[in-house]
Amino acid sequence: MIQLIVGLGNPGAQYEHTRHNAGAWWVDQIARSWGASLQMDRGYNALLARVNRDGQPRWLLEPQTFMNLSGQSVAALARFFKIEPSRILVAHDELDLVPGDVRIKLGGGHAGHNGLRDIHAQLGSSDYWRLRIGIGHPGDKSAVSGWVLGKPQAEHRDVIQSALDRAMTALPELLGGDFTAAMRRIHTKPTPPAAPKPQAPKPAAPSAA
Repeated sequence: MIQLIVGLGNPGAQYEHTRHNAGAWWVDQIARSWGASLQMDRGYNALLARVNRDGQPRWLLEPQTFMNLSGQSVAALARFFKIEPSRILVAHDELDLVPGDVRIKLGGGHAGHNGLRDIHAQLGSSDYWRLRIGIGHPGDKSAVSGWVLGKPQAEHRDVIQSALDRAMTALPELLGGDFTAAMRRIHTKPTPPAAPKPQAPKPAAPSAA
């Protein structure tokens, strides 16, 4: 069962639409669907909403530190409300997945992601769930910083949004702890519509020539 959903990103309007904020995009979408309002909580240095779902309190959290200090907000709230790492889901951008792909996993390394790196350190554990939102890779390690802090082109933004929508359909299973069913929903891409079959040519009309 997931109690705390975290959306990683950087604060400020200049970063709102950048690839690094893909996790925050998803939490914003959850908040809208739940009719919740994320409010600044200076005690946690984060945008925060508490919502009762299925008779249980759930928290939505967007750290307002910069990315490499994300763990401070996550660990502070988790400690105060005694939320175990296995009941935390962190949504974040993922260089190793193409735009439009989204995956859920439990535990593992941080793969150089500074937000995950700090959450590992502050929680003292890597055993939390992650929603990995594909943003693609620029192809050169030296270009990664500019890539994640840049805005995706329109076609990439569209397929990323489709992936976020797909993840939204798995929220009931995630909240209920049915992670196998959630993975089936999230990892299965919709089948694209079949191309129309070519039609037989019509007989030529009589010519007046």
